[in-house]
Amino acid sequence: MVRVLATGTFDILHPGHLLYLTEAKKLGDELYVIVARDANVVHKPKPILPEKQRVEMVGSLKVVDKAILGDPKDKFRLVEEIKPDIIALGYDQHFRVRELEEELRARGIDAKVVRIEASNPCPLCSSRAIIERILKVKGGER
Repeated sequence: MVRVLATGTFDILHPGHLLYLTEAKKLGDELYVIVARDANVVHKPKPILPEKQRVEMVGSLKVVDKAILGDPKDKFRLVEEIKPDIIALGYDQHFRVRELEEELRARGIDAKVVRIEASNPCPLCSSRAIIERILKVKGGER
């Protein structure tokens, strides 16, 4: 059984998230998803939706076998517990594959890192685009 691990913030689920997770699931038999804790999101604006809601939404997707919140202090602790065969990165995730592989090896984690290159070009296929659209539409109503 091949276990795949995907990670992300997953704020305001959209078709881009579904594409990423569907492509990740194709790499194996089980898909585990680590959803970032609110406090750990530092590379972009803080999520709109609270972490418990985000993990519940991701966990409800048919393609996901198990969704869990990330560790608040050590992002690799859950990777060590899950023991994935493959770690699937989204096309726009900020991880550098080589550096991630080196850190995994240093921790004794034997997982292949795969970058999912597929992306959905729809105009509302990012949380940021959805938020901007809401502000524009609602800002026009006075």
